[in-house]
Amino acid sequence: MRLRVAFSKQGALRYIGHLDLHTLLERAARRAALPLVYSQGFHPAPKIQIAAALPLGFSSRAEMADLWLSEDRDLVSLRADLQSALPRDIQILDVQQADDRAPALQTLVVAAEYEATIPDEFASDLTSRLAALMEAESLPRVRRGKTYDLRPLMESLEAAPAESSGETRVLLRLAAREGATGRPDEVLAALGIPPESARVERIRLIFRD
Repeated sequence: MRLRVAFSKQGALRYIGHLDLHTLLERAARRAALPLVYSQGFHPAPKIQIAAALPLGFSSRAEMADLWLSEDRDLVSLRADLQSALPRDIQILDVQQADDRAPALQTLVVAAEYEATIPDEFASDLTSRLAALMEAESLPRVRRGKTYDLRPLMESLEAAPAESSGETRVLLRLAAREGATGRPDEVLAALGIPPESARVERIRLIFRD
């Protein structure tokens, strides 16, 4: 049985990395007494796939993971058991049964949408700055010592009012491609906005059909 679990990641858990999240899900599944399927070989590991790594410090209301079980379970009771085994900063949003033969979850992600909330002091002429960035032919950036072009990874950028006064939101839709994934913090830096001044949340993952 292949489970597809949608969940949010908030609060202090914004600061745990991808591998730590994998471990957290594994431990929660064990505490919930879920019969996880393990890989073969000298170092068996539970078969768990997370759709897309989330940069450290970002919150999310759109995470997704696949877990394989050795037997079928009722989804309603399974969801309740798994939620009770998870910390409160991770809330399960949905649980569905997925096709066992479907491709790896991470290969299905084609883009992600983010919401960056920034102080108004960095929002001067924001609409025109966003337009200029989208009109650029290329935006060379350096990541891990390698130069890449950020521009093709930006599918849309938009300014929007924030819920609190003194703040502005930037809505970003960034592509996820093999070997290249758009990062909101690098878009903010290209806009001249210090990434550390923003609160960034992933609000949607887009999957190919």
